[in-house]
Amino acid sequence: MNNAWMEAEANAFIKTHGSERGAEVALLAYATRLVGSQPDLAMHGGGNTSLKGMVKTLPGDDVAAIFVKASGVAMERITPADFVCLDHAYLRKLRTLSSLTDETMAKEFRLHMLMPSVKLPSIETLMHAFIDRPAVVHTHPTAILTLTNRTEGEEAIAEALGDTVGTVPYVNAGLAFGRAVADELDRREGCRAIVAMQHGLITWGASPKQAYDDTIEMVGRAEEYIRRTRRRVFIMNAAKDTETARARYRKIAPLLRGLLSPPSADPDNPQRKMILAPCISGETLEILASSGAADLVSTAPLTPDYLVRTKSFPLFVEKPDYEDLGNLRRQLAGKIGAFGSRYDAYVKRHASRLPEFDAAGSDPLPRVVLLPGLGAVCAGPHIAAARITRDITEQALIVKRAISETGGAYLGLTEEHLFDMEFRAFQRAKVIADDPKPLGGHVAIVTGAAGAIGSAICEELLGQGCHVAATDLACDRLDSLTAALKCRHGDLVLGVPLDVTDGASILTAFEKTSEAFGGIDIVVINAGLAHVSPLTEMNLDTFRNLERVNVEGTLLLLARAGKLFGLQNTGGDIVLVSTKNVFAPGAKFGAYSATKAAAHQLCRIASLEFAEMGVRVNMVAPDAVFSHGATKSGLWAQVGPDRMKARGLDEKGLEEYYRRRNLLKARVTAEHVARAVVFFVTHQTPTTGATIPVDGGLPDASPR
Repeated sequence: MNNAWMEAEANAFIKTHGSERGAEVALLAYATRLVGSQPDLAMHGGGNTSLKGMVKTLPGDDVAAIFVKASGVAMERITPADFVCLDHAYLRKLRTLSSLTDETMAKEFRLHMLMPSVKLPSIETLMHAFIDRPAVVHTHPTAILTLTNRTEGEEAIAEALGDTVGTVPYVNAGLAFGRAVADELDRREGCRAIVAMQHGLITWGASPKQAYDDTIEMVGRAEEYIRRTRRRVFIMNAAKDTETARARYRKIAPLLRGLLSPPSADPDNPQRKMILAPCISGETLEILASSGAADLVSTAPLTPDYLVRTKSFPLFVEKPDYEDLGNLRRQLAGKIGAFGSRYDAYVKRHASRLPEFDAAGSDPLPRVVLLPGLGAVCAGPHIAAARITRDITEQALIVKRAISETGGAYLGLTEEHLFDMEFRAFQRAKVIADDPKPLGGHVAIVTGAAGAIGSAICEELLGQGCHVAATDLACDRLDSLTAALKCRHGDLVLGVPLDVTDGASILTAFEKTSEAFGGIDIVVINAGLAHVSPLTEMNLDTFRNLERVNVEGTLLLLARAGKLFGLQNTGGDIVLVSTKNVFAPGAKFGAYSATKAAAHQLCRIASLEFAEMGVRVNMVAPDAVFSHGATKSGLWAQVGPDRMKARGLDEKGLEEYYRRRNLLKARVTAEHVARAVVFFVTHQTPTTGATIPVDGGLPDASPR
C-alpha cells in the first residue's frame, strides 16, 4: 500500500479549498480524497473521517467543534463543504446513554449542528466524537477485512498488525459502536489503531496526515501478512475464459435483466427497470468454478455498510445452461423465485427487531447473481448504483478467496446483525434518490443521434434520467456528441457506431448497449436520408439508397428490437421519427415521402405484432426542423437549397416561411420533437400505433 500524500499537492488543495472551512478541514478533505481514491482502502464512500477543532460564534465565543464526513458523500470527490460541523462537547455527553434510536440520533445531530447543513453526518459520528484524538480515519480496507472476516480473526490481526492495535467485536454502528471503540482505546495504553471485526480499521493522529499515514502503515502490514501466508489454490485460464464469459453475458443480459426487474404498482409501468453491471475477470471465474464455491461465495457481505447495495446474501446459480436460452430462463426464474421466498422469510423473521422497520421500496429479488462460467452480475436502479454493487461484490470475492488461500474459514455476521443494518433508515437514506426521474433505470438506443433531432432526443431522454446509447455512422460528429453528453451526464451515455442498413452492425450496437446497461427499453428510429428530385428525373440508385436507409433500416431495427424485447420480457417502446410528408407529401420530395411512408406503415404493423409483448410503437411527425443549437439538420442541408431557390429566400427567410405557414405560427424545434418522444416513452397515456404531429398545425398533414 503506497502512501500517496504529497505536500505540494496538499498545499495546492489548501489554496483552492482553504477558504471554505479553514486550512485544517481542507487537509482533512485532502486526506479523505486520498483514502477514497484507492479502492483497496475505501469502496465507494465506505468509510468516514473527522477533525476536531474550534469555531467562533457570532458573539465571538470559541466552541469545541467536530467536522464529520456527511453520510453518502463520495470520499474521492469530497470538499470541505461535505463535512458536517457539530457541537463536540455535547456529542461527548451522549456516551453516558445506554441506548439511542436512529431517529433520536438524527434529531440530535440536526439540533447540535454549529453550521447549517441539509446533510446528515455519518452514522458513525459518535465513534468519531468519543475518540479523544484530533483527526480520525475509519475505512474498510480489503486487506483488513481479509483478517477480520474469519474464524480466529483476532489472532490473525495480532500477528499481522502487532500489539499496539486493539480489536472490538462487531456491534451496530451508532452509540454502541462508538462506546465500544472508545472503551477499547481507554483500556489499551499506547494503542495506535483499532480494528472492528467484520467492519474495518480506525486510526487517528494529531493531524489528518498522521491519521492517513497510520492507515497506510496498518494496511501495508496486513497486506504483507497475507502475502507471507498465502498459498494459491485456484487455477487460472484467463484470456480465453473471460472472452467466452463476455460473449455469454452479451447473449443473456436482457433475459437476466428482465428477471431482476421487480414488479411495480403502476399498471402503465408494470416493472421497475434495473440496470446491470457484470464483474467478469479471470479471478472471478476461478473462484466461481472452484469446488465448494457455492458455500464460500454465498456467505454474507464483508461489512454491513454494503448491505443497502447488495442485500444480505447473493444468488449462486449452479451449472447455468448458456446454450439453451429457454432452459436458462426456466432455470434462472426458478432460482430467483427460490431466492425471493428465502429473502421474504428472512425479512419476516426479523421485522420485529427494528421499531422503524419499513420495507417500502424493497423487493425480494437478488442484487447479486453469481454465475459459474460467466461471473457476477449486479443490479441497481441506475448505472452508478449497479457499478458500486459490482465493485463491492468483486472485493468480497477477492477477500473470501484470500481468506481461503491463507488457511482461514470465512466468518460473516449473523442474520440479526445483517437485518439490523440492511433496513436501518439511516443507511437506506443513502440509496434513496432525492428526485427520481421518470425514466430512471430505463435504457434507450437512438439512431441518427449526431443530427439535429437525434441529439435533441438524446439530451431530453438523459434529462429524464434515461441511460442513452447514441448511435450514428462512425464519424467525428458522433464522437463530439458523445463527449459533450458524457461531460454533462457521465456514465448514463454510451456512444456506438451504427449503420442501420447492416443487420450485423445493428446486432453489434444492441449487444454493446446491453453489455453496458443490461438491456434496452426504448428504441428511437431517427436515422434517415432525404433527396430532392422530380419523379421524371429520379435516379433509381439514389432512390434505392433512401429505401435502404429509411425502409430497410427501419425493418431491421424493428426486427432486432422485437427479438430483444421478447427475450427481456418487460415490454418496451419504439418511436419512429416520421414526417408530415407521410400525410402531406411535397413536390420533388417523392423518394423521401414514399420511403418514410413505408417506414411509418411498418411501425403501424409493429404496433399490432408487438402489443402482446407489452411493447408500444408510436410515431412523431415533425415539420421543418432546421437545427439544434450548433448542429444543423442533415435533411435540410439537402433540401434547403432547392426550397430557398424555389421561393427566392435565404436560410432565415426559409425558416420564417415555414413558421408562418402553420396555424400556430410556431417555430418547430428539435426540442419539440424530443418532448413528443418523451411523451410516448413515459407512458402518459395507454397509446400505441399513434402519431403526434409536431408541426404547429398543418391541416393537410393531420393524420388520417
